[in-house]
Amino acid sequence: MTDITLQNLETDLIQASMQQPVLLDIWAPWCGPCRTLGPTLERVESAYAGRFKLAKLNSDEQPEIAGQLSQAFGVRSIPFCVLFDKGQPIDGFVGALPEAQVREFLDRHVPSTEALEAEADVQDAEALVDEGDTDAALDKLQQAVAVDPANDVARYDYLKLLLETGRTAQARQAFEPVASKVMIDPRFAAIGLWLAACERAPAARSPAELEAAIAANRRDFEARYELAQALMAGGRFTEAMDALLEIVMRDKAWKDELARKTYVAILELMTKPAPRAAAEQAKGALELTGKVQTAPADPVVDQYRRKLSMALF
Repeated sequence: MTDITLQNLETDLIQASMQQPVLLDIWAPWCGPCRTLGPTLERVESAYAGRFKLAKLNSDEQPEIAGQLSQAFGVRSIPFCVLFDKGQPIDGFVGALPEAQVREFLDRHVPSTEALEAEADVQDAEALVDEGDTDAALDKLQQAVAVDPANDVARYDYLKLLLETGRTAQARQAFEPVASKVMIDPRFAAIGLWLAACERAPAARSPAELEAAIAANRRDFEARYELAQALMAGGRFTEAMDALLEIVMRDKAWKDELARKTYVAILELMTKPAPRAAAEQAKGALELTGKVQTAPADPVVDQYRRKLSMALF
């Protein structure tokens, strides 16, 4: 449990909530219901074993912070609890709720034990990939997916590493539970197109045959797309995009814009994820919204985004 002041607001509330949810208990020494709720919150924090962090704010000593939160939520009484996640206040409750209702509130927002275990496995897998131990990384990611099947980050990383290491059949099996998400999640749409390319690769014509077909007919888009799929299956992403760009420049609408969609999928596969850590904020500022994390710039990805934009417009 941490006491929040203007001095530690950033580090112990805003930035801490980037790593795990933080429940801020706004109280005062003279408030009877506050004295009732406090021990309840401490018991729940202990029982939840790291699923969230408890922080306390004495409204008499920190009226500026208490006043801003009360105004934001339209609340005029205490105890008043606000849950912070990813640097922002997302929900709250007023009054000395019984423990069962506090748990019900938290369970709507804080990660489950399974989700925390899966997240730890994902982070371990990232470290193993950096060390070059892909087999151990795959084991960690497979475990993460088994523990928490709804963890899309773990499943995406698992699928990507399976395809990078040539395990196409395993990737197809792991992809099936999320195949329906291709219309709403660009990550899985990209994986689906990469998986299809890998499955088609063994029966594809040779590069020499495809190049000959293209030389004979510059508008043989089937041959161009087959070549792009073969390059994509082999992890030669920029060459695949070059082949796809030739289709886009000649016929943007070919096969319901399949060439453009595949090009965009490759960009998605090449884009590095946004960093996990919170960006540092100016000290002393009363800032209740965390900064949005963005993916690091990649000059190759940026170059190919510009190429597609020029071809389309």
